[in-house]
Amino acid sequence: MRKDRLYLSTFLAITFIFLVISSVAVRYFVNFSVDRILETHLEFSKREAQEVASLLSTQLRNGIAKDTVIVTFQESIENTNQTTGFVSMFDWSGRFICHPDVKVVGQNISTEKSFVSSVSDDLTSKKFYDLLKNKQEEVSIEDFEDGLQESEVISICPVKNSDWIIAAHTNTQIVMGQIEDLRNKFYTILVIMGLVTVVASVVTVRLIGSTYEKRLEANNQKLSDKVINLVKLNSAVDAYQKKVSVQSDQQDGNRDDENTSKKRILTYRRNELKPVPTEEIAYIYMENTITYVVCIDGNRSTSNSSLDELFSNLDRTSFFRANRQFIVAITAIEKIVKYGNNQLKILVNPNSEVDIIISKNKAAEFKQWLNL
Repeated sequence: MRKDRLYLSTFLAITFIFLVISSVAVRYFVNFSVDRILETHLEFSKREAQEVASLLSTQLRNGIAKDTVIVTFQESIENTNQTTGFVSMFDWSGRFICHPDVKVVGQNISTEKSFVSSVSDDLTSKKFYDLLKNKQEEVSIEDFEDGLQESEVISICPVKNSDWIIAAHTNTQIVMGQIEDLRNKFYTILVIMGLVTVVASVVTVRLIGSTYEKRLEANNQKLSDKVINLVKLNSAVDAYQKKVSVQSDQQDGNRDDENTSKKRILTYRRNELKPVPTEEIAYIYMENTITYVVCIDGNRSTSNSSLDELFSNLDRTSFFRANRQFIVAITAIEKIVKYGNNQLKILVNPNSEVDIIISKNKAAEFKQWLNL
């Protein structure tokens, strides 16, 4: 159940993060692309109007009659494709002189205001987009008879040596359709990428989680085995302590001469010689070349003998050589814990300021000493 909740939380978190990031990114890319589209329309329309105006101006300058120029221009644009955009020509009175739709020729541009004043000289892509989006009539709009097309003049250029003006039209519905189509494509890509990204992320997280869980379970199993071994080891210490205590009680008073272990060790405390019974010793250790003997009551004294000499004269059933630095009595062991990599640490009473560590190689001998 916890795993399912974790995967669900992961799915929701990744989905939320993706939506936040992608919504900002898509909005930026849509606005950027729309700006490029409208800027392209504006630039193309301006260039087309200027080139046509320049061509007609050249023809007039070369002595071609105005009527001939008008007829030639009307024939060149008549019945041209008006789907995306086109050019037309009108005079300063606002009357169309040439138009792809011959029905419009001779009509006035607007009955309310001058066509020229309705075109912004500084029309930018942003203003153009605001115009299309908010349906603001910043420029003249023509309604065709089929009712399906709307064109707006987005650029004008006067023809030199005449009272003519070339107007570049663009189809607002086509432009808005391109923008909407672009926006829909972006959002479609967003949805597809979102699904793929979220699903792939969740699957990846689940695979990584499963791998980690397997490793964790294996580590837990190893740790459990080690804990069980430590429990067995501590139980063995308790049992061995009781066994040694019983044997010690039984052997008190009837030890034979063959027993080579000493009953006491000669130690020094300040300038005083003091014999210490071996059954009162908790542990013996060496520090800075000095051998210390610590008793169960916590008293500490020193010895002139080395650890090797002392250990050779101690009862092996009651004392164990933990390492080069320590000899520990079975009666002083309180607990055994895991230390480092496959090492053991002996906790004693009274407490030792120096850790009593049994190495990996020595651990088997220690277990054998405890009859494990």
